[in-house]
Amino acid sequence: MSGGEFHVHGVHEHAVEHQAHSGDSFAARIAVMTAILSTIGALFAFQGAAEQNSALLLKNEAAIRRAEASDQWAFYQSKSNKQNLAELGAAFASGDMAASFRKEAERYKAEKAEIEPKARELEKAATEASERSEAAMHVHHRWAQAMTLVQIAISLAAITLLTRKRWLQGGAYIAGAGGVALAVLALLHI
Repeated sequence: MSGGEFHVHGVHEHAVEHQAHSGDSFAARIAVMTAILSTIGALFAFQGAAEQNSALLLKNEAAIRRAEASDQWAFYQSKSNKQNLAELGAAFASGDMAASFRKEAERYKAEKAEIEPKARELEKAATEASERSEAAMHVHHRWAQAMTLVQIAISLAAITLLTRKRWLQGGAYIAGAGGVALAVLALLHI
């Protein structure tokens, strides 16, 4: 953390920096590996955040389309009620009044026929946006998993540097490779 002229290093950052300048080739390799993993991790984090934003926007679009569909169905129901009242009026009226009510009932029926496809189309658009949001969220989770493995690899690299245990270096490589594999899955939307 830095602010003005004051800078505080984490313990592992200090150890990595110290080892990197010591002329030790093992330490230098671990330092380079840590820098590469940090860069890869930053890219993964960016992609994950972008995918999450996309998922949220799609979920918002789905909610808007559902609200619009609900409005259309309410409009449809209103026309149904008016049609029913006009049909009821036609049943109890006679002569010109009955004919007028039947004409109104037919008009409401025609208006409903125009409203229904709009409502169904909006429902379909809402479902599609929701499905795309779920798919984007799945990809976001892949990026997050990849980033987690890269962070584990960085931690293992720092511990390797401090303990000089080579088997931890192998663990760092495996965790890093696992993170890259998950990133490839995210790129392929799997």
